[in-house]
Amino acid sequence: MPRPRTTFHELTVGQVADRSGVAISALHFYERKGLIRSTRTASNQRRYSRDTLRRVAFIRASQHVGISLTAIREALDQLPSERTPTPDDWARLSAAWRTELDARIAQLQALRDDLSDCIGCGCLSLRVCHLTNPRDVLGREGAGARRLLSPRTDRVNHG
Repeated sequence: MPRPRTTFHELTVGQVADRSGVAISALHFYERKGLIRSTRTASNQRRYSRDTLRRVAFIRASQHVGISLTAIREALDQLPSERTPTPDDWARLSAAWRTELDARIAQLQALRDDLSDCIGCGCLSLRVCHLTNPRDVLGREGAGARRLLSPRTDRVNHG
């Protein structure tokens, strides 16, 4: 069933969904979260400006790399509302996340490297495990597998 036509500058929620590949329910969710905006017709139907398509693409790409919806909304709030964002606008927003993404990449690389060591040890050496007990912080709490036993289990078996 064809969608109703609107003015050149406005899109229906169905048209935005079709063109962006995002479900209508997701668009409604994005709107409730303040990520996109619509206006209403006299018959209370949503209408979106054409730049909404770029905003939705930005939201999806940002989510794909792990950026939170809160951070995405804060970034989108910095964009001009009176014009379509330029490539420079988008570059400025994504540059602000570069440090955070670089830190996450480093953390994931360290996790990957430590995980290889962990698989090799088979968790037979929890005292030096880089994943579950970095720098032997649990050793200060006493002997035993602190993360594996609850306080109640610990008392029953050892107390």
